[in-house]
Amino acid sequence: MEFSHFGALIAFICYISATLAVVLRLFHPKGPHIITILTLGCLAIIAHTLNTVDYLFKQEVVNFSLPNVVSLVSLIITLTVTALALRFKVNLLIPVTYSFAGLWQLMMIFTPQGHGTPAISEDLTVLSHITLALIAYCVLVIATLFSFQVAYINMKLKRKNLAAVHHLPPLMQVETQLFVILFIGTTCLFLSQLTGFIFLENFISKENAHKTVLSIIALVFYFIILWGHYNQGWRGHRVLTLTVIATSLLTLAYFGSRFVKEFLL
Repeated sequence: MEFSHFGALIAFICYISATLAVVLRLFHPKGPHIITILTLGCLAIIAHTLNTVDYLFKQEVVNFSLPNVVSLVSLIITLTVTALALRFKVNLLIPVTYSFAGLWQLMMIFTPQGHGTPAISEDLTVLSHITLALIAYCVLVIATLFSFQVAYINMKLKRKNLAAVHHLPPLMQVETQLFVILFIGTTCLFLSQLTGFIFLENFISKENAHKTVLSIIALVFYFIILWGHYNQGWRGHRVLTLTVIATSLLTLAYFGSRFVKEFLL
């Protein structure tokens, strides 16, 4: 077994074990055992990091094939959520992020690496655009997860089911965090689009037009969400719905065409 495959298997086992450790004790009187969860999570992240680096740098240039990019994105998200778990109660976010990352690591074992799309540039502006776009996507996905958490807590409080939210953070705290994260992600997305328009010659070319248009539409949705919250007091299911739509459009923009090119054509 290759080193990267072995690392992916270890990451899968640790991620799924941590997920089960949360889910099985989610409604326990004492709640999930955070030390066990974070220990498993850290082991998974270490293995995930090592095999992601191996996948990315297996060739002479950085291999930004779709499976590798998704693996990198899931690594950044799980690392962020794990860091948040050190200070805040994110018991609803851990199972979602860990289970996706674990299942994707398992999938990487069976995904051919020969159809990759090597891509790297020494141009600082191009690297800045790519970095901002990657950060924006990861942050906005986390914001989407937070919006689900806000909607869940809000629903349980309206039904006066206090047992279901006993081990979850206060609604106002999570809502505040949601819009801070959403603002940061939207700012990064705006800057990535701005750098693309200014510095990239093929940013609005025919082959990239769909990506640019969908990203801008998603950006408009995020601006509307922020405007609606701070000016009209939007919250709850309206914010959740708009955030899911915006993130779906952004996902389609970033990964839709690459999926078609790398797996269907």
